[in-house]
Amino acid sequence: MKLLARVLRLCEFGRQASSRRLVAGQGCVGPWRGCCAPIQVVGPRADLPPCGACITGRIMRPDDANVAGNVHGGTILKMIEEAGAIISTRHCNSQNGERCVAALARVERTDFLSPMCIGEVAHVSAEITYTSKHSVEVQVNVMSENILTGAKKLTNKATLWYVPLSLKNVDKVLEVPPVVYSRQEQEEEGRKRYEAQKLERMETKWRNGDIVQPVLNPEPNTVSYSQSSLIHLVGPSDCTLHGFVHGGVTMKLMDEVAGIVAARHCKTNIVTASVDAINFHDKIRKGCVITISGRMTFTSNKSMEIEVLVDADPVVDSSQKRYRAASAFFTYVSLSQEGRSLPVPQLVPETEDEKKRFEEGKGRYLQMKAKRQGHAEPQP
Repeated sequence: MKLLARVLRLCEFGRQASSRRLVAGQGCVGPWRGCCAPIQVVGPRADLPPCGACITGRIMRPDDANVAGNVHGGTILKMIEEAGAIISTRHCNSQNGERCVAALARVERTDFLSPMCIGEVAHVSAEITYTSKHSVEVQVNVMSENILTGAKKLTNKATLWYVPLSLKNVDKVLEVPPVVYSRQEQEEEGRKRYEAQKLERMETKWRNGDIVQPVLNPEPNTVSYSQSSLIHLVGPSDCTLHGFVHGGVTMKLMDEVAGIVAARHCKTNIVTASVDAINFHDKIRKGCVITISGRMTFTSNKSMEIEVLVDADPVVDSSQKRYRAASAFFTYVSLSQEGRSLPVPQLVPETEDEKKRFEEGKGRYLQMKAKRQGHAEPQP
């Protein structure tokens, strides 16, 4: 009888569970609300354009954060790229034709608006906002949720560009299915963004030709004192179906190196404040050895700019030489134990190249500062 009663209870639980309704970003709704984590949109819905939106989410664990409990910027960048890759690959395969995987080509400037901590839930939402003949623009928002209080806040906004690569021939770029715009202005604005990023990618492709060289016994606060490198062998878990590295994996490694540079320079708790446009100049194949190098280029009173370069060495292919795969500028800030911003030790550039990079970094800093002040001004 006890066994029969237990079976009946399980059957009743199964009947009720089968009536649960899953809604993207909410998990279970109705009386079951809150029992499930947010889910990915895995197919078209009546209230969304086909393949037009994607939502993912997960709780932040200790291995996602630094010793102070702040989630690494690289962890968030990887989640952003995963959501972008899902939605862009899904869209590029939404019509009958040759199958493909969307590869990350560029990430526009990304600001870290608020720190995320261990135990909070990250909700990542992605939406396709523009398509050209061979590329997809994806806009991603990241919200953090305190599951104890229910408080939510916007932590990141990012724009990514993907290109569809054929599964049969990785060097073949396929055409992207067009999207339907609700207003003609959306398409025109998207086309302007596309042309602007295309021009910037061409300008920066060969700008970073030099490499970071180690220096013996450097003085504190100099470029050589904090510069750092990480060497990583690309394995299967790092790669897409093509056998090439996920863009999110590369960005996470870049952020780790930039964080080491910042920590060595100021010797305090540091967090990512923003990432300038990340350009992916070339694909990185499985089996390559990649060297991620970072060096300080500029400091203001409370921020540090770090240039990060990614070089790939195809050690199993003697016919191909070492090449520059990606580059970007990361901005970090120094925080006290209470989470307040601290003054940053001023960088001491020594060589002519370091002084030149310092002035270029100062120009980027002043330009972005003026842009932020312009947005902050009240509208008449």
